[in-house]
Amino acid sequence: MAVAALKLKPVFKTYHATVQVTRVEQWCVEAQSAEEARELFAAGAGYRCEVGECVNIEVERVEE
Repeated sequence: MAVAALKLKPVFKTYHATVQVTRVEQWCVEAQSAEEARELFAAGAGYRCEVGECVNIEVERVEE
């Protein structure tokens, strides 16, 4: 039993990472035509209808 008490627990440190995540989301906008909808989306209009799934994740760097 004394041996178990002497075992050292591993020391953990917190690391931070810069991560670029790509995911596909479904966005909605009200428009009279597909062309108008494209213009509105390009201008930043619309709202997220559904959060999509992550399709790619890339760790750019890890910092201590």
